Amino acid sequence: MAVLPETLRVALLTYRGNPRSGGQGVYVRNLSRSLAALGHRVEVVSGQPYPDLDADAGVTLTRLPSLDLYRPEAPFKPDREARDAIDLLEFTTMCSGGFPEPLTFSLRAWRELRRRRAEFDVVHDNQCLGYGLLGLRREGLPVLATIHHPIRIDRRLEMAEARGARRITLRRWYAFTRMQARVARRLQRLITVSEAARDLIVMEMGARSDRIAVVPNGVDAALFRPHPECRRKPGRVVAMASADVPLKGLAPLLRAFAQVRARRPAELVVVGKLRPDGPTPRLLAELELNGSVRFVTGLTDPELVSLYAEADAAVVPSLYEGFSLPAVEAMACGLPLVATTAGALPEVVGPDREAALLVPPGDADALARGIVTLLADAPLRRRLGDRGRARVLERFRWEAAARGTAECYREVMASVC
Repeated sequence: MAVLPETLRVALLTYRGNPRSGGQGVYVRNLSRSLAALGHRVEVVSGQPYPDLDADAGVTLTRLPSLDLYRPEAPFKPDREARDAIDLLEFTTMCSGGFPEPLTFSLRAWRELRRRRAEFDVVHDNQCLGYGLLGLRREGLPVLATIHHPIRIDRRLEMAEARGARRITLRRWYAFTRMQARVARRLQRLITVSEAARDLIVMEMGARSDRIAVVPNGVDAALFRPHPECRRKPGRVVAMASADVPLKGLAPLLRAFAQVRARRPAELVVVGKLRPDGPTPRLLAELELNGSVRFVTGLTDPELVSLYAEADAAVVPSLYEGFSLPAVEAMACGLPLVATTAGALPEVVGPDREAALLVPPGDADALARGIVTLLADAPLRRRLGDRGRARVLERFRWEAAARGTAECYREVMASVC
């Protein structure tokens, strides 16, 4: 058996790398920095929107420009002319209602890395799972992928709420999930972030359980920490909903908050982008909540920490979570949680609900009771907040995530040697 090097040369792929685009960007930024701190050489290969990397950590960035068809300021309009067959595939897939980025990014990554085969020891894909990864395997490169959760869960929840032509649109949009399942089944090693996510990857994607390693995410506990000097704003509740989609449980949260407001003064700050054409604006008007709910987006990490420091409680109302970085970040800040029992949330907050009040997903009444209970009980808030911080320090550190990930690199490299 070949002797594996101590210092690994890693190509970390992410088709959407910006940390303000969602949890995948946060994962790439922090994992790359932590791998570099362990001495590995990490090159992030990304499509738009590009990641915000730690330049001081020595992590490099290779940009693979796409047509960038989903820019908020100009959706569905290419930002440049098509130059090759991959560009044409991207544009025509978008025109037919599909989501092309996972496939077309993987093909661009294949084209880039095949000519640089000798520069890398391992290729680590972040949730793209496009057919280009199989091409990289045929080039002899060890390839593995992180799956945060099966996107088929998102598809199922959106289809359950859709009617008429919207259902046809969603089927086309989520067609890429069939590709992702096929690719996942053919990779020798997968990484996921919780036991709950591993079980669903087996069920939804048909991957073998013995090929899936569980490596929990981490948090920068030096940045996300309590700030007792900050003055809390009584009745303020913070919720994270990175996307205005059913998966994040925004509708039951708003219905719950309407009940909270009927019982006591309170303010809800939702960290996420509101879709003007979605159902949420109508629901806000129906519930007469427009004056007590506000949405904020594009926050830096220090701004998010400040928001947590001013709140009495945080809410994670998701209908499914493969891990929930927002929950861990709130816990690291010593903020008590009301969370659902969906997916990995019970794993994250700990046995015996030590860091949160847990309620059934989608149950607005239970969610309201949990929020009212926390807002009315300062000793309970302090107790849950202290336990949450302690749990993060014990279990959810990026250094540990990087070490576990590097072990997976060596396993897949040994299988190729």
